[in-house]
Amino acid sequence: MPDNGMTSGEIKVFLHHIYEYQKGVRNMVLCTLKKSEERFALERLQHQQIDYATQSLKNEHINLFFGKKECIEVVRHIIDKPLNQLTPEEDFILGVMLGYDICRQCKRYQNRKTIFKTA
Repeated sequence: MPDNGMTSGEIKVFLHHIYEYQKGVRNMVLCTLKKSEERFALERLQHQQIDYATQSLKNEHINLFFGKKECIEVVRHIIDKPLNQLTPEEDFILGVMLGYDICRQCKRYQNRKTIFKTA
């Protein structure tokens, strides 16, 4: 566990996401953790033999993607910049892979595509 002696809310959510993944509710998960929690999280995923990828953030946090190997391989190919800088297509793919509502993702894609064209 993180060395602060208490389990943070982020770690509790992370552990719940592992539970959902193992039960087949999700194929892939994205969670944001404090950099100080990274070691605990990665050791847990390695122990559970769950594939993962990390993305360092500027604010002493990380984005942690984990799940099915084929999903994480795609993440490694498309997540090479901050998430808010993804193309509309990359954003759509990521949202679908994370299991977000398809119709909402379609609307989000259309909105981002319009904004992307005007920028």
